[in-house]
Parts: sequence; C-alpha cells; structure tokens
Amino acid sequence: MPLVTPLSAEHDIETKELALFFNETLGFCPNSVLTMQRRPAISKAFINLNKAVMANEGRLTSALKRMVAWVSSNATGCRYCQAHAIRAAERYGAEQEQLDNIWEYKTHPAFSDAERAALDFSLAASMVPNAVDAKIKNELYKYWDEGEIVEMLGVISLFGYLNRWNDSMGTTLEKDAIDSGDQYLGKHGFEVGKHQ
Repeated sequence: MPLVTPLSAEHDIETKELALFFNETLGFCPNSVLTMQRRPAISKAFINLNKAVMANEGRLTSALKRMVAWVSSNATGCRYCQAHAIRAAERYGAEQEQLDNIWEYKTHPAFSDAERAALDFSLAASMVPNAVDAKIKNELYKYWDEGEIVEMLGVISLFGYLNRWNDSMGTTLEKDAIDSGDQYLGKHGFEVGKHQ
C-alpha cells in the first residue's frame, strides 16, 4: 500500500494536460505524478523538468536516455522506476537485443562503446558515494560532447529524484509497467516488491 494515495487524473487540470506527455512515453499517466499533484506546483514543475531533460538536443537518443534511467534506477534499487525506464526504452525504439540484455550492457555485443560509456557514467553517478572519476570522464569524452554529457546527467539526476520519491512512497506500479518489467527484467528476478 502506498504511503500517499494517488489522486484522480482529473484532480488538477493543468497537471492533466501536462501529463499527456506520459501517454507517449509510457502509455499512461504514472501514479507518481498522480501523487505529486497533491501539491500541483510540484507535479507541474516535475513534468516540465521531465520534458526538458528528455528533449533530444544532441546525438543521445530517446531510447538510450531511458536505458541511462534504467541503469540509474537499478543502481538505487527502485523497482518502480526500473519498470518505467525499460518500458519507455521499448516504446522509444530500443533494439530488442539491448532490451533483452540490459543487465549485460558492459559485455554484450548489442551495446556500442559509446553506449557503454554513457551507461557506465549512469552507474557511477548513481552510486553513494558517487563514483564518477577520471576514467569515467575520459571514456565519456571519447564519444560524447559536453552538452550530451549534461543531458545524461539530467536524466540520472531526474531519476535520482524519482527513485527516492517512488521507493519512499511505495508508489503502486501500473499493470503495463509490470508487464514490461516481467518481460525484460524477469530473468534476473524482477519483482514488484513494495510497489503493489
């Protein structure tokens, strides 16, 4: 049971209109946003930040951004965000082989060296204490420019907020997200856990 009950999508019309963004990314408005709207300024600011962070300004694709989000969420253990990130990666055209082997991104041939550098950065930046070091920086700069690195860290930071929000709230995971989690993460023991 969640810490705070989500409100109806009809509760705040401005949030509802902004949240149409999630119909594209996930196919539904997430329960996290429906909970945030108890303070509409938070839900609106969050959605606008999400839209800005997920905008593609460089070579970083929408699919890779969602895989960056998955690695970050996996590092922190947030099942809610893991399921959402893998679902969004699928909806944004991530290759099937990458979705099926996201756990093995470091060694699986479906991932390029540039993608590995981005995903290693996500893992290091999501650790406590933070593990971004000169080696991570050097690998990033081989493949990505500074604007793209800012985009990556925007995703990692956004999901840092979401991981804390959803794990603390015990946000109920939506059926479609559970299905994606089971499909792509199930072989490694994905479970809904507290997000029932």
